[in-house]
Amino acid sequence: MSITLKSRGNGGLSMKTLCLALLACLPLAAVAGEGNVSKVNGSVRVEAGQSAGDVSTVNGSVTIEEGATAQDVETVNGSINIERNATVQSVESVNGGVSLGADSKASSMQTVNGTLRLAEGAQVSGDVSAVNGSAQLAKGAAIRGELANVNGRMSINAAHVGGGLKTVNGDINVGPGSRIDGGIFVEKPNLNWFNRNRRPPRIVIGPGAVVEGRLRFEHEVQLLVSDRAKIGPVEGAKAVTFAGDEPGRAELEVERN
Repeated sequence: MSITLKSRGNGGLSMKTLCLALLACLPLAAVAGEGNVSKVNGSVRVEAGQSAGDVSTVNGSVTIEEGATAQDVETVNGSINIERNATVQSVESVNGGVSLGADSKASSMQTVNGTLRLAEGAQVSGDVSAVNGSAQLAKGAAIRGELANVNGRMSINAAHVGGGLKTVNGDINVGPGSRIDGGIFVEKPNLNWFNRNRRPPRIVIGPGAVVEGRLRFEHEVQLLVSDRAKIGPVEGAKAVTFAGDEPGRAELEVERN
């Protein structure tokens, strides 16, 4: 996975380099208005109800406040927080979590090291991905594209993912009332991601959940499926059925054996 800060609007990265002296004179926290905002050191925010173009920093957090709008939002070392009812395009961090507030909208979300969070009613029209990071979707959240990671737990609570789930070593919990279109794919680790001592990923499909499409597993997993869930065909694993709201000790023991 590759995440880069893209050059936009003011002459690209070479112009940013030429302007370092000027940027050093700015306050550590910049407040964005109309137009693009770019910093090297310090946090950036777009105030509630305001509009901005592209918003980026290298070392610092980014906040798009309630009801604000912005284009592409990026940081290298820092978190990104898109507050309630805000609207942005792509959201990218390298070392930091990314959060979408309730009823906020984005075209895509991406981080290398950090947690991805979608609050109630948050919507992403494209893909959502992490390398080393968990993903948490609250009730009513929706991703039209794929949700993917390499390491980290996916927790989906009465939410919808339209482009399927993909992981290598992560656990997946498709909670009650959730819907996954496009199936589930657990990819075989390559040498860089192999961990001999880690237990197999645990895939849980809860009561009332629907997974349309194939559930395909290229290496060992623990697949636990509620007797009230609906799933597509399974390849590479044996599903263990459980009753009740979550798997009990008996089902876990069966799967281990």
